Amino acid sequence: MAHHTSTATTTSTSSPAPSSSGSGAVPSVATRFLRELGIIGVDRLDAVILAALATKAPILLIGQHGTAKSLLLARIAEALGLSFRHYNASLLNYDDLVGYPLPDADGSLKFVQTPASIWDAQAVFLDEISRCRPELQNKCFPIIHEKCVQGIPLSKLEYRWAAMNPPASDSSSGQEGTEYFGSEALDVALADRFPFVIEMPNWRTFSEADRLAIIGSRITPIPVATRCAISALVTLVRERVAAVVAAFDPWVCDYVQHLSTELASLNLHLSARRGVMLHDAVLSVHAARWTLGAQFNMEESAWIAFKHSIPDRARGAAIDEGKLQLLHRRVCGLVTLDRADPRRLLGQESDPVSRAFLALELDSLAGHELSAYVADALASCELGARHLLAAAIVEHPSMARVHPAVAEQIGTLVGEIEVSCSVDEVVRGNVTRIGAFNEIIEATSAPSGPRAVMLPLQNLLLRLWSSGQCASEKAVGRLVSDYESMSQRLLERKTHA
Repeated sequence: MAHHTSTATTTSTSSPAPSSSGSGAVPSVATRFLRELGIIGVDRLDAVILAALATKAPILLIGQHGTAKSLLLARIAEALGLSFRHYNASLLNYDDLVGYPLPDADGSLKFVQTPASIWDAQAVFLDEISRCRPELQNKCFPIIHEKCVQGIPLSKLEYRWAAMNPPASDSSSGQEGTEYFGSEALDVALADRFPFVIEMPNWRTFSEADRLAIIGSRITPIPVATRCAISALVTLVRERVAAVVAAFDPWVCDYVQHLSTELASLNLHLSARRGVMLHDAVLSVHAARWTLGAQFNMEESAWIAFKHSIPDRARGAAIDEGKLQLLHRRVCGLVTLDRADPRRLLGQESDPVSRAFLALELDSLAGHELSAYVADALASCELGARHLLAAAIVEHPSMARVHPAVAEQIGTLVGEIEVSCSVDEVVRGNVTRIGAFNEIIEATSAPSGPRAVMLPLQNLLLRLWSSGQCASEKAVGRLVSDYESMSQRLLERKTHA
């Protein structure tokens, strides 16, 4: 992954374009270029699609049936005048790709080409790639990754595209027509070869005007003037990427590096390859948005590139875009800090609990920032562990700087373990509840720890048992385990302090 090592970052992300304006006039079709191709309702994808075309980066489109995935790519190929191959991967045989193998006179293997074979293609579209047989999917892998077949370079191939319906685990919402049982999660390594993983907008999200425009639209040949303008647009973005790199590369390197750490909190992970891809995607999206004439800054370009480059979408992972955006904003905040600022250390720590304790040690951290890290740490812990963490935080001198709302939450958690709890209840017939109570008595009476440790646990368990939050032996066992793990962790932290 690219890394920036200078002592300070002076790049302004609020400037819409680098100081070097680049060469060439903006073509007349500079805005909403996908509409010029008859693709309506996807204007928000203009910049990311244009960036992929300018850099010739592989694209994976994910969307429900009827979202114009195939149409979009076919119209782009037509606009750019490309020799185009559209394969349905669910029905594809390898011979369809390469032709028929035939030994020649000297014993070497050659392929008898057909009009559908891949050798002369400039753009290849593997439709329904998630329905492709695993053995054939493996054979398609080097086409996407290396532009070669059987180790033979595809010298004319420039663009590699694919499309799929959402995997069943991602679309099991119960809504009619949205469950694709034949669409399997894409292989992780294959998904990671697509720099741009783009979710297509759904008809339900379109405006009334766009719906009416789609209903009344007709697909006609693309005028020559439009084709020339779009080709010029792609070329101009390609030229402007160099100027964007010169102006913003240090900021983007820093952004991707911090993002790779922060993503772990959402159970998403950035491979080294994906880090390089994202770096390039951010820069090319910024060049595309500059060329399209948008009012923008680098942080907005980074967000667009980031949300359209998450390979986990192809395996059916649920992506909370709200959490992604919060994470993006936090990373942007870290990147703007001076490199000597100790708060940058927080961005290097992926564990929420460790990060909270580090935040407590930073006197320069504003109260609202400290409170956010503390609240995040508490939310990351299960019952029991959360209570012990709150008790440890309340003893820290920096507790006085925590926001009152978060301090109130901490006080409630500490009270549940420190304030004595007695139970006076008759339980009849509820075997599960009785078993949970007996498990509490056994767990807190065993000689597994000092009374000072076991009494708070007993108070908590009895209180949660009374309220019905800990009403089974399994729930008791899980809570005790989490409590003891946090107790051990806090002990080790105190020992090494």
